[in-house]
Order: sequence, then structure tokens, then C-alpha cells
Amino acid sequence: MFKDLWREKIKFVEENLAAELDATKFIDEKLFDSMKYSLFAGGKRLRPIMLMAAADTVGGNGKDFVKVACALEMIHTYSLIHDDLPAMDNDDLRRGKPTNHKVFGEAGAILAGDALLTLAFEVISRQKTVSPENLLKVFAEISTAAGAGGMVGGQSIDLESEGKKIDFPTLKKMHAGKTGALFRAACRSGAILAGADEKQLAALTKYAESFGLAFQITDDILDVVGDEKTLGKPPGSDEKNNKSTYVTLTSLDTAKKLAEETVNDAIDALKIFGDEAGFLRDLVKYLNARNM
Repeated sequence: MFKDLWREKIKFVEENLAAELDATKFIDEKLFDSMKYSLFAGGKRLRPIMLMAAADTVGGNGKDFVKVACALEMIHTYSLIHDDLPAMDNDDLRRGKPTNHKVFGEAGAILAGDALLTLAFEVISRQKTVSPENLLKVFAEISTAAGAGGMVGGQSIDLESEGKKIDFPTLKKMHAGKTGALFRAACRSGAILAGADEKQLAALTKYAESFGLAFQITDDILDVVGDEKTLGKPPGSDEKNNKSTYVTLTSLDTAKKLAEETVNDAIDALKIFGDEAGFLRDLVKYLNARNM
């Protein structure tokens, strides 16, 4: 039942992503092809779905805010394109397909990422049915999460940490930026767009922060115990790049326990809500089940 609902949400997001690309003016067909290649290379569409689910949770209709949701997926996709580059993680596969730079070249991949990032904010500006004040708040949430204070800052720490054994606080700060910031922005943006009160916004913020941590720990675990079919790329990339992870800084068993604890923290954060938060609860439970 949950997976069927998730698939429906993925289909809705992807239909709207295609519509936003079609509504965009392109002057170079190769750039369009490169952006589209990575944007539709598969994926769980977690960030846009979380934004809409957060809006549903506080009494809104998440589908009304699909343009902002699509923008988050564009930002996420840009980050993956750049993350795979030779100067970053140097990966050949993403979701079981050749990475963007393997198909379109390094320069083409860089430009596709740049274009998706900037297009995201154009798409946010197309969002209707919200107050200008709330839309400005969302612009601030997402730009902060995507930039030096969030995802890009976390990526910078990640690159600086390669080949080093970093401490636990540094690892948490790195992933709170690189991985967690967009999840936080997704939940907070959905809540803001739907008119959440301060108590609801605080609860969804706590949920998103716990979700992001659980997601990263689970990814670290899967890099050790997963297979190429599950991961979409060969396992062991963290070891190959000599990266500190929640597994290497603790142990596999300890990381699994930590993942379970953070999942419980995420669920506990939603205790002020009733059935309207059911999808978010099921989502974080499903996430943790991937490493069992």
C-alpha cells in the first residue's frame, strides 16, 4: 500500500518535471538533452515528495506546491551531476546508468548542473496560489540549504576530509549540510507554503533533521552491505575514496543501532500530528528497513 502510494507520487512529480522543462526556453539542444538525461535517470524523488507530504500534514494540499517541489529535485539532480565529476567523487555510474560526464563530457556535465540549479529558482518563481511573503521565505529556505551554509558547504568539508579520519562532530556537520539540508528545506518549505504554525513547523523541522541523519547512516551501511543492483553503482565507493563514515567511525552494528534510534526520533517528532502524518512516518520506517 505504502509503495503503491509512493509510486503514484513519483509519477506525479515526474509528469510535472517534464512540464516544467517543456515550459522553459532553451537555446542549445545538447544542454537540454544533458539536463533531461540526469533529471529522468530514475530516483526516489524523496525531496519533492517530502515537501508535498509536509504540506499535507499541516492541512494543505501538497500537490498545489508541485512547482517548488520540482525545483528541489532539480537542485538535487544538479548536486549529483557535480558530485560524480572526476574532480569530486569520480563515479562512472549513477542509478545503474553512466554518469552525466561519461555521456556528455565534463564541461557538458558542469553546464547541465549549473543550468538545473538556476532553472530551479525560475521554477519557484512560477509558483502560484501562495502569498508573496511565504514564497520569499521559501526562496530563503532553499537557497540557504543549497549553498555554502548547507549542501555546498557540506560537500566542501567532504572533499577536504578525503584521506583523513575526521571526528564525529565533523562528520555530523558535513552530512547535515551535504545530505540533510535539502531534506530540512523540503519539510520546512512544504509547511510554510501550507501555512503551518510555529509548533507544526518546529515538529517537521525536527523530523526532517532526524530523517536526514537516518538517511545518511543508512547510505553508509548500504555502501558496505548493499549490492550494485540496489545501489545503482558498485558498493565500496566510500572505502575507495578513503572517506570517514558512520560505519568506519563506529562499527556496522553500532551504525545500524544509530540508524534505528534516529528513525525513532523522526517518528517521535511527529507525535503532535495524527493520521495526516502517516506517509511521513511510513517513509522513514521504510528508509530504515533498507539496511535490515
